[in-house]
Amino acid sequence: MMKIFDLVLGEWIIVILCAMLIGFAKTGIASMGILVVTVFMMLFPARDSVGILLPLLIVGDLYAVTYYRKNVVWRYLFSLVPWVLIGIFLGYLVLDVVTSEQLKPIVGILVLALIGLHIGRDKLGDRFNDLLPQSRSFTITMGILAGFTTMIGNAAGGVMAIYLLVKGLPKQEFVGTGAWFFLFVNVIKIPFYIHLGIITSASIMFNIWLIPAILIGAYFGVKMLKIIPQRIFQYMVLGFAAIGAIRLIIG
Repeated sequence: MMKIFDLVLGEWIIVILCAMLIGFAKTGIASMGILVVTVFMMLFPARDSVGILLPLLIVGDLYAVTYYRKNVVWRYLFSLVPWVLIGIFLGYLVLDVVTSEQLKPIVGILVLALIGLHIGRDKLGDRFNDLLPQSRSFTITMGILAGFTTMIGNAAGGVMAIYLLVKGLPKQEFVGTGAWFFLFVNVIKIPFYIHLGIITSASIMFNIWLIPAILIGAYFGVKMLKIIPQRIFQYMVLGFAAIGAIRLIIG
């Protein structure tokens, strides 16, 4: 792993802002997670960035499940669990054989696909839900895809957004159920990442320095969500994420 404490001042500022954005993403503005994934992969080697990002996400998850602890629909989570575990294992196999340079375009394409899902959802509205199957096969597909995407790039936010949207959850339950899901899968990923050597003592020390920024971002995320026009904000974030994804693909 690169010497992550050797960042220049400008890079440190970007990392701190990303840590704050993680907090924002975990407390309501989920699309920001895509942006953070792409920025971290531009700052660090792709495989290393995945391990650096995971503990930061868990800190945000803990804040989110504390704040939304009463807003969760457990049956929608339990139905996903076995399929998510399969997806996580498949992602582990991929991470074990690919290099950082090979992983970048994979995640870049994945991010663009998730952006497409977001746009499709916004454009079609209720029709989008009607076009997606409500069957067991839909749950299986979304579970495996969520597990795989979160394992290889911490990028399952778009997948879960589609899944929970189809279930028709109110806003609070939507955010709360998603928060518990990501805490569950992110904790499961820790031993895999340690075994792959992408979570190290150095990366954990780096994470510790960024915890205050995550908590600040999470706090203001809760407050700002009530006053920011979320649709406009999401399109801005998705636009920047698309630029980042294209950068990952073309190197």
